[in-house]
Amino acid sequence: MQEFIYYNPKGLDFPVSEEILVSTNLDEIKEESFLISNSSEVDAEVSADEIDFYIKNTKDSMAVQIENVYKLYEIAANKYDFAQDISYSQEVSKQLLLVANDKEDYERFVACIKPDDFELFFVQENIIKSIEGHIGNLTVVVDDEGKDVTLNVSQIVWYDAKQEGIKQSGCFDPKESSEEEVISQLKENINSYSYKKFTTYDKTICQYNERREVICSKCEEVCPSVAITKDDTTKVLTFSQIDCHGCGGCISVCPSGALDYAPSNRDSMFEMSSFFADTHPLITPQKMNIKDLEIELKEGVLPYAIEGEKFLDETAFLTLAQISGSQLVFYTDFISKGSGDAIRIVNDIYQKKYGKDAIIVAMDEEELKAALEEVTFIENSHFNFNQEGLKKREIFSHRLQKLVGEDDLGEVQTGEHIHYGLVKVNEDKCTLCLVCVGACNVDALQADARDNTLRINPSLCTSCGYCEVSCPESDCLEIERDVIKLQPMWFKENILAQDELFACVECGKEFATKKSVEKIASMMGPIFASDPVKERSLYCCADCKPKIMMQNYYDQKKQGMANAR
Repeated sequence: MQEFIYYNPKGLDFPVSEEILVSTNLDEIKEESFLISNSSEVDAEVSADEIDFYIKNTKDSMAVQIENVYKLYEIAANKYDFAQDISYSQEVSKQLLLVANDKEDYERFVACIKPDDFELFFVQENIIKSIEGHIGNLTVVVDDEGKDVTLNVSQIVWYDAKQEGIKQSGCFDPKESSEEEVISQLKENINSYSYKKFTTYDKTICQYNERREVICSKCEEVCPSVAITKDDTTKVLTFSQIDCHGCGGCISVCPSGALDYAPSNRDSMFEMSSFFADTHPLITPQKMNIKDLEIELKEGVLPYAIEGEKFLDETAFLTLAQISGSQLVFYTDFISKGSGDAIRIVNDIYQKKYGKDAIIVAMDEEELKAALEEVTFIENSHFNFNQEGLKKREIFSHRLQKLVGEDDLGEVQTGEHIHYGLVKVNEDKCTLCLVCVGACNVDALQADARDNTLRINPSLCTSCGYCEVSCPESDCLEIERDVIKLQPMWFKENILAQDELFACVECGKEFATKKSVEKIASMMGPIFASDPVKERSLYCCADCKPKIMMQNYYDQKKQGMANAR
């Protein structure tokens, strides 16, 4: 397989890198396969529409065009190499369920198909009790005169589909398009349905997984299908890749970065961003279909093609903005809940620091024209570092810390779908039991044995509240939610509580904090007041406590035997 090919019957008006094969005749290359092509007419792993879009519309000089065309091939190739969106296939049979309440809908659909196209079942909507499974393996339970009957089908056609149908893979509503389009899609799916893995999941930093209380399940809330489901009894998330639309909305609302977008994961975004240094990035989701778009790209504008549009979070936006040193133009007709919050947060930060937005959103061609005229470099905003292997919050923290520097820029509010916060502790009530540290899976809370302190790095906190519900003391720990303080202290470990270690009254070994020993003693002291040894045991380490208790037992037994004589 060769890597890069540029195909156009009219050829190119300027030379390109010798690593790009230029062809004007499909017959000459029909036996060959390539990695990256500018055209879907060529047999290639990736067809990069952004290449012709750039060539057709750019105002860059000839020398810069030559450099950027090769750069776009490299970007597409690197994105392909980093992608983790493995492809799978699902067998789909001819078994089809038609759901229609209107007789005319039923007759119109049946008239559009041939008898041998499908093995057709028909039910009315009001008898459907449940739908489970996925395309190729759907189980539909219907009420047949009081008895549950199970239908096993591969696909469903549902006129005016209800929510349980809309969210299900393999369910199609002709009212959303047409009978002809739906039938064509049904036939295409039979025996050749493929799907991709769009998400990866790290349960160790998930704010929902196996926690005693439901603290977070944002990904499940925003999922438009049944690709993400949760069990509030076991506190486990289940992911169905075949049901996933690949929109990425779950990624942008995941507070810890437990979810990542397989086609363009965090490491890929970082690697791709390096190609956009000293350019004006124009982010173009695949659905925007820029191939035939004619719009002037002023000097320095370079398209960045992405698959989904909803996965971009505050870390992705800040990474690309800092590495490019420029404002970003985001051309999309839809903003997801998470991406919307992320754009506002990063823009609020940039306004406080630079007096300009970091991201300019364009939702149609007119807005895109205006954005491309407006976009500019932001002086002193460039910053980069090796973020490979770091978690989402760690990356954002480090980048934001560089932006803030030693300034006090006030604070910004986060929002409904992206949360940051500041843990506060009543030191008088804190016994340094460290339950909160164990509850925090993003390492925002830490214990330092060198000085017996409980510490917080606010910039890592997801404001999930699990430390708050886990703390055994009343009115001891609280969280100031939905705020980022743009001050140096926000990125440093702050001491929340500190205590001295208590030395065992028997052996002198330090075994607990002074406050914890005093707390237990205050609770148990009145109960043990009549027994000096038991009372003393409250101030002993785990080794000495049983020793003095056993010694007291033998002493009492010996004394009893002496008295008996």
